[in-house]
Parts: sequence; C-alpha cells; structure tokens
Amino acid sequence: MWSWVAHRITGVVIFLFLLVHVLDTALVRVSPEAYDAVIGTYKNPVMAVGEVGLVGAIIFHAFNGLRIILIDFWKGGTKHHKGLLWGVLVLWIVVFAGFTIRHLMLAFGGH
Repeated sequence: MWSWVAHRITGVVIFLFLLVHVLDTALVRVSPEAYDAVIGTYKNPVMAVGEVGLVGAIIFHAFNGLRIILIDFWKGGTKHHKGLLWGVLVLWIVVFAGFTIRHLMLAFGGH
C-alpha cells in the first residue's frame, strides 16, 4: 500500500514541478529580465535541497513504475511483488545516494 501512495505523491510532485518549469521557461518570451530574475532565485542552498527531493521523487517514480509494469505484464509479477519492491528500494537508495552526494558537493562549493 505504501508504494502505491508514494507512487501517487511522487507523480503529483513531478507534475507540479513540470507545471512550474513550463511557466518559468515561458517567461523568456515575455521578458528575458523576468526570466533571469526567476532563474536567479533558484540558485540558492534551499533550492539545491529541493532539487535533491525532486530527483529522489523522479528516481522512485521511475523505478516503481517499472516494478508496476513487471507486475502487470510478467506472469510471475504478482508472486514476486515484495521482492520487486525491495529491489526498487535498494536501487533507489544507491542511485539517490550517488546523486545526492555529487549534487550537494557541487551546490555547496565542492568539486
């Protein structure tokens, strides 16, 4: 049940990000100065942490989506759904940890 809830929540978060992204990108046609101002507000530590959360949501949503496809289309999918969920969680932790370390190092002045 929790993977179902997390899949829906991450889907909504990704949708809201894409909506904001389309809107702020559209500003470049209206006013390049306004666009530059908005993009400038994104370059701060709070947004760097927000980006980590967004990428975590995207990674989980993608891996869990593949798990759902396997459950739906693989004959043994329902039998192995718990193992598939553990696989999603392990993959998510590995990929998310690698991204987080690298991203925060770059965001906070590391190399």
